Amino acid sequence: MKIAIAQLNPVVGDLTGNWGRLESLLAKEGAAADLVVCPELYLTGYPPLGLLAKPWFQQQLTALLGQLPVLSARYPEIGFLIGAPTPVSSEAGSGWYNSALFYNGGKLLGVAHKNYLPATDLMDEAAYFQPGNGATVINFKGKRLGVVIGEDLWAAASVVGAKLEPSPLLVDLAPQADLVLNVAAYPFYDGWTELLSGLCAAVAQRFRTSFLLVNQVGANEELIFAGESLLVSAEGTPLYVAPSFQETVNVVDPEATTPPGLSSRPSARRAVYDALVLGLRDYARKTGFTKAILGLSGGIDSAVVSCLAAEALGPANVLALGMPSPYSSVGSVEDSRVLAKNLGIEFKVISITDLFQAFLENLAPYLGSTENPADTTAENLQARIRANLLMAFSNKYGYLVLGAGNKSELAVGYCTLNGVDMSGGLAVLSDLPKTMVYAVAAEINADREVIPAAIMTKPPSAELRPDQTDEDSLPPYPILDRVLALYLDEDRTMEEIVADGFDPETVAWIMKAVHRSEYKRRQAIPGLRVTTNPWGPKKRLPVAGKIG
Repeated sequence: MKIAIAQLNPVVGDLTGNWGRLESLLAKEGAAADLVVCPELYLTGYPPLGLLAKPWFQQQLTALLGQLPVLSARYPEIGFLIGAPTPVSSEAGSGWYNSALFYNGGKLLGVAHKNYLPATDLMDEAAYFQPGNGATVINFKGKRLGVVIGEDLWAAASVVGAKLEPSPLLVDLAPQADLVLNVAAYPFYDGWTELLSGLCAAVAQRFRTSFLLVNQVGANEELIFAGESLLVSAEGTPLYVAPSFQETVNVVDPEATTPPGLSSRPSARRAVYDALVLGLRDYARKTGFTKAILGLSGGIDSAVVSCLAAEALGPANVLALGMPSPYSSVGSVEDSRVLAKNLGIEFKVISITDLFQAFLENLAPYLGSTENPADTTAENLQARIRANLLMAFSNKYGYLVLGAGNKSELAVGYCTLNGVDMSGGLAVLSDLPKTMVYAVAAEINADREVIPAAIMTKPPSAELRPDQTDEDSLPPYPILDRVLALYLDEDRTMEEIVADGFDPETVAWIMKAVHRSEYKRRQAIPGLRVTTNPWGPKKRLPVAGKIG
């Protein structure tokens, strides 16, 4: 059986566009494939979120679902499996299922409803869907095809440490099937593909059943999907791995003697870079932006964002704005200029010194002097002036404003509310700890020096007061990032973290800073997600609370 793996990049809510792509796909693959398999919720895009509650969207979706048999009848020799919401029958209640529909010759041969609904932040399917009940096996061209959707493969309860185990549903289904089909929308994070492919291989080998996973690719808002669809033989041998971060359609045959090929996966560092490029490109494209602007300070964060933007949108569509204050070093401006030249992006310099002084003079009768190093008033004024300039360009010329704040600083509140590091349309690095930002920068410079060495090596500084460095206010980033990982990702107690060799006062300060900064994170701009534990609704802390 020849199967077209349609690793596609749908647009959420674009029913007409996604449908048109399906039509073109069937027309093109009609002579080459017996079966076309699309990702989870392809018809609506993943995740559709609150669109499912809108009557007008429900009507449009219901009308398209009614056209699926008509579309199938036009291509009687081809079966297709497509992910889409389907309404719950009146007898079973109300709402929607997350479903996969199998059509051939104008007939619905079978439908699977997702059983295990994730309840994590932007993947909170339990808020929008009703769970299915049981496994689905479909007979097609002499083969028994088992169909599972996303987390039905492993289920949250089947995660043991860092290892995935097959869900009870899969254990029941696999012995009944010649081939298991998993239609999915698994978001990217480093190491996920290895876990998933290992599970698929183990299940295939255990039950002597071939395994095919078709994953979404592209980015929808914060979520990024790597694709990396795969085919595994009944012996557990990988036969095909689709390219990472690329939309592709390839025809495979689970019974072919010659494997169709394995695409090499990027290194961990490169994968994060590629994910961010795709996330930025799709966010801009799907929100209607063609060009972007950012503040280029001469620091590592804005340097990395500039590189990502140049690749995602093209150098001609990126404007970097240098906005030096009285405390900005000459080197930072010149380093920024060199970086912009290396990337081929436009670089403009607008000094904020006069604007800053005007603020200070007009506020002096009310605030007095702001020269005390412990007083952040003057520092925050500079950050907010810069944000205003970027937003002015956005309003005038239609730029997408890119934020350059990182996860470490957002965690402890080392950022200015409504300032340049928390303003705009997309926070590109908000899920990257500072040490990971440097790792991505090293990847950018792997073949040639794009980011000037001075930016890579100088002590990080906001340059908001004389001779300032980040370590005036923060622990060294390697220490900060490790303590944050232990506290936020591993849920370690203070005592456990200190026992790992960290200074008690430092740990206490970091923990306190995390909690007192929650009000800032509640107001942060959307950010791309690339780690296992991003900030989100499920990680909210009480703003008006107390710890310790």
